[in-house]
Amino acid sequence: MYSMITNFVLNIIGTEWFIIALVALFLVFGTNQLPTLSKKIGRVVGEYNKTKQDMQNKIMGEITNHNIEVHGPIQNNRQKLEIIAKSLNINYVDKTNDELQKLITSKINETD
Repeated sequence: MYSMITNFVLNIIGTEWFIIALVALFLVFGTNQLPTLSKKIGRVVGEYNKTKQDMQNKIMGEITNHNIEVHGPIQNNRQKLEIIAKSLNINYVDKTNDELQKLITSKINETD
């Protein structure tokens, strides 16, 4: 008996589930409340999409604000440290390589 029910449920395709859900909505909410329910759902979906787009724009804006210009291959470790320091807004003038590495590491750990 259980296997017959399972086979029956598994043989229902997506369109049939949609029709069943639509009939259930009519039964639960009635035909008078469905238009207002649809408007509310539409507003919620619209607000969600607007918020999602705003967040994506904000994230992409933060990512693209770091204009790091690298001209040609990096010749040595010092150049690499200076480029990373510039991208993190760290003053690298008059600092040793070890100091720069520590500053970069601490700055990166702050953002995590």
